[in-house]
Amino acid sequence: MTKITVLIANYNNGRFFKDCFDSLIKQTIVEWEAIILDDASTDDSLEVIRNITRDDSRFTIYTNESNKGIGYTKRRLIELSTSEICGFLDPDDVLISSALEIVFNAHIQNPEVGLVYSNFVYCDDQLNEVRVHKAAQITALDEKYLNFNAEITSFATLKKSIYQKTSGIDISLKIAEDKDWYMKMCEVAPVKYIDENLYLYRVHKGGISNKSEDQAYFWHWLALIKMSERRGISIEELFLESFVRRKVYNKELTHNTNLKKEIKNSGWVKLGYKLGFCKFYKYL
Repeated sequence: MTKITVLIANYNNGRFFKDCFDSLIKQTIVEWEAIILDDASTDDSLEVIRNITRDDSRFTIYTNESNKGIGYTKRRLIELSTSEICGFLDPDDVLISSALEIVFNAHIQNPEVGLVYSNFVYCDDQLNEVRVHKAAQITALDEKYLNFNAEITSFATLKKSIYQKTSGIDISLKIAEDKDWYMKMCEVAPVKYIDENLYLYRVHKGGISNKSEDQAYFWHWLALIKMSERRGISIEELFLESFVRRKVYNKELTHNTNLKKEIKNSGWVKLGYKLGFCKFYKYL
């Protein structure tokens, strides 16, 4: 009997998949399945993944006829799952060997919980650990649940029956689709944080993490606007507190640049630096 389904959305990440595959093979429970959905990769990813998984019947591979994007692909993956408990794993990332067992037990011990998640570890492209990102327990629909500081992170797993009480993953979101469905899960059921480092997140050229902060910020705010419409609340004050208008930023930047030049060209500051008083001068 399958206890948990691992959902893998792939796009041009076949070169990293062997590490992902090995981490699943090493899991301390064996009653799992992995569903891979390739989003019309333009490299040899599909062939690579098929060759790696061909001798293990727990892996099933599907393909999108054309590139549909991350929102569509992850939504379809949940639909394809045959288990009540599902979790997303990117094909360039890995799980620690006890990850599936830990999250499965957490779901069973907490039947009212819809979402179980953990800490993750930032790694370089060779999976050398760089630093740990700590998630946080969400207990209310407050600012923490808006996920500005990644309070909910991988390894994120869900109960399908509770997920189906939401409108599901928004296929229109190009980035931040995870923040969208995390909020939705918080809105319909309690969530549980496991303070363990279960997920190794690989940072590499071409990865989703290389999207600009401005792009990520835009899509996150789009998800927040949809949340406010869904809940019938206003986030205008939050937006005004968080958003820096471009013209205001540029004006402040110009002012600071000019002020810096004035200080650097000041004869008194130059003299103070020579006398050992204005040590900051060398950083101007």
